[in-house]
This record gives sequence, C-alpha cells and structure tokens, in this order.
Amino acid sequence: CRREAAHSAIAIHKDPIKKEALLKESGSCGRSPVVDFLVSAWERQPKMDYDINVIKEGYSLLSKDGRTMVANGTSTLVRGPGFNIIVDTLSAWDRDFLVDSLAKLGVSCDEINYVVCTHGHSDHIGNLNLFQRATHIIGTTVSSGDVYQLCTFENDEPYRIATDVQIIPTPGHTLTDVSVVVKTAKLGTVAITGDLFEKEEDIDNPKLWKDVGGSEDPQKQCNSRQMILEVADYIIPGHGPMFKVTDEMREKHATLLETHKYEDSN
Repeated sequence: CRREAAHSAIAIHKDPIKKEALLKESGSCGRSPVVDFLVSAWERQPKMDYDINVIKEGYSLLSKDGRTMVANGTSTLVRGPGFNIIVDTLSAWDRDFLVDSLAKLGVSCDEINYVVCTHGHSDHIGNLNLFQRATHIIGTTVSSGDVYQLCTFENDEPYRIATDVQIIPTPGHTLTDVSVVVKTAKLGTVAITGDLFEKEEDIDNPKLWKDVGGSEDPQKQCNSRQMILEVADYIIPGHGPMFKVTDEMREKHATLLETHKYEDSN
C-alpha cells in the first residue's frame, strides 16, 4: 500500500492541483516518509542552492561475446552549506584520480562529511578508506568508525542530510540500493541514482538495466525507477552522463511498469 501511495504521489509532478487527492489517498494507508519528502519538495523552493559536480562520468560496454564488460561507475560531489557529500567512490584503481579530481574542485578527502555508495558493487565502493572523517552510507547501512546506526531506512524512511538533501531507498538493482535526491534552485530536483538507471538509453532499451546492468528484483527496480522519473528534473545514472527527464520518458516508463505488473500476475 505504501508503494502504491508513492506512485500516486509522484504522478502529480505535472499537476499540483491533484495534491489534495494525493493526501487523501496516501493517508488511507499511512503516509510513507518518502512520499512526505517528495510532496514537500514540490511545495517548497530550496533555501539555498547546492553545487553538484560529476567527478567522473560512468560507462559500461559489453563485449561482443557477452563474457566480459568494461565498466566503471559515476562519481559525484554535492556541496552544500557546511557539508560535502561524495556519491559513489569509483573502483580501487581510481584512488589517485579521485584525490586529484577532488583537489581540483577545492575539496580534500578530510573535508568530505558524507560518503554515499548507492550500492555495494566494486565500481561504486572503492577508496572508502580515504574518507575516515565522514559518515559512510553504503546502501542502507550507515556507519562511522565501528559505530553502526540501527533502524535507518525502516518503512521507507529517508536519511536526511538536510531539508533539501535526502537519501531514499530505491531497491531493484540490488535490494539495498539508495538514491540521493537534491532539490536545487538552478536545476530543480536532481536524483543521483547509481545503477538504478544504467544510462539514459535504458529508458528506450530496458535490457540495458535488466540484463547488462543486472537486476536482483526487476519489479522493484521498475517501481523505483518510475518513482524517481516522476519527481526528478535531472538524473545522474550509474554508467552514463546526467540527463534531463522529459514527460515522454515518464509516460514510456509508466507503460513498462504496467507491463511488468501484468507479466507478474500471469
């Protein structure tokens, strides 16, 4: 019921007049904290802007025989008032590149306050040891040193870094995937999703996220993808450049979502 409420909520992206109906519907089964965040994001302009820099643009290329893949994840720096966040830390072979790239942006490893790894695959979690002063959020696990926070992300509860910067569960690629959602003054809502989205092309070619990227739960991933598509103005995917979300993308993926539901019921 929570998941259905979430999808009803984000469907008002283009029509805020429907908000009252949303509140009645979602209230009937308990407002999901994710829905609360998304609804409030539409109603509110951010108090200050956030600087979002893609440190490295991810890529993925499957070999002709399908036995190997050349790939690396996207890494992104989010700078806000009083904090810096790095989202996905590349592979262990990218240490020097990562340190140098942050330095060019005027940030040292010790100045990173939060490390968010959207999921636990090796091209997204390398170099965690560089950020020993930061809180580490690896999928839905939150820790600092040997202290682990319990009960995070329960019942779809977002992890709140700031009013306009929150981490939400987006399972599918793995069951503990998360996305960072940032409400900005310049770009609108930017979702940094890891491999929930492989690249922009996977809107038209679902095999890219289902088969090439891989999915532990395609139905959950389809649900999570639609939720992000409906609320985001821009998406930074796991293995491609940032792209602008269009109404055509939302509608096309909504059709795919309904197809998935039909296939699962038969």
